[in-house]
Amino acid sequence: MKISHNRFITFLLGVLLVSFIGCAPTNKQESTGQYVDDALITTKVKTAIFNEPTLKATEINVETYKGTVQLSGFVNSQTDINKAVEVARQVKGVAAVKNDMRVKGG
Repeated sequence: MKISHNRFITFLLGVLLVSFIGCAPTNKQESTGQYVDDALITTKVKTAIFNEPTLKATEINVETYKGTVQLSGFVNSQTDINKAVEVARQVKGVAAVKNDMRVKGG
């Protein structure tokens, strides 16, 4: 079975392009492994916040990028903010916590 020269070149260029783009993460991109790790950390932090009876998990958003957890949302008090940050810091794999939560009405 013969493959035309143009098809072969197009295929080869496509493979090279995917290799360069997919295998070379930059500062703004995560590798697949890092993405999975971050997703797991996010899930663990959300679960820890949910299991903390003094916090309302629906008020707190959790995102993770390269081990840094960002907490955002509107909560009832500064005490809730402090507790959420403390809970997040205790989760294994969390490198740092960025607090972007605000007290409702304040």
